[in-house]
Amino acid sequence: MSCQHRTKDQLAARVAQDMPDGAYVNLGIGMPTLVANHIPAGREIILQSENGILGMGPAPAAGEEDYDLINAGKQPVTLLAGAAFFHHADSFAMMRGGHLDICVLGAFQVSAKGDLANWHTGEPGAIPAVGGAMDLASGARQTWVMMDLLTKQGESKLVRECSYPLTALACVKRIYTDVATLEVTPTGLRCVDRVDGLSHAQLEQMVGLPIAA
Repeated sequence: MSCQHRTKDQLAARVAQDMPDGAYVNLGIGMPTLVANHIPAGREIILQSENGILGMGPAPAAGEEDYDLINAGKQPVTLLAGAAFFHHADSFAMMRGGHLDICVLGAFQVSAKGDLANWHTGEPGAIPAVGGAMDLASGARQTWVMMDLLTKQGESKLVRECSYPLTALACVKRIYTDVATLEVTPTGLRCVDRVDGLSHAQLEQMVGLPIAA
């Protein structure tokens, strides 16, 4: 199989491309934070961080970091005009109250029904990291996942049933990976797009599940 995998920045740009103008969005810790650097010009996306920021901009330029101004992953961020700070409890009220249009999260596994497992692999010695993922996955109007399709061992993270502890049930609507974008529908998975050099049959073989074209 010979296909060109999306880089992390290309994947972040692909996610940002689908965000509608005016959307309120939370970017999860890790790879999803890169999306802030790729918001299309002229599109207003209001980024929320669970530690109490609304109106984040892209990452600061090298040498201009302010470590009193960080996101939930402790990365330095910038602010856009009109940005606001607020208490952690108010932030979680936003997340739990259905005030976010989209959250973008990483994942260890996503099931074909849209179940999400992203806080613990259950392995001995692994450090659980639930954070606000359960609140986001349950409270946001849409949950999008951003991840590599395969593990380092070559196993699909997209599975029929999650074997890891669940974060939330049937919450994931879209799955953005390094080789394809997929949608979770009531009738199963649907391929939105895939990278050049990867056939539909090869994608199904990688995932091990039927995928509608």
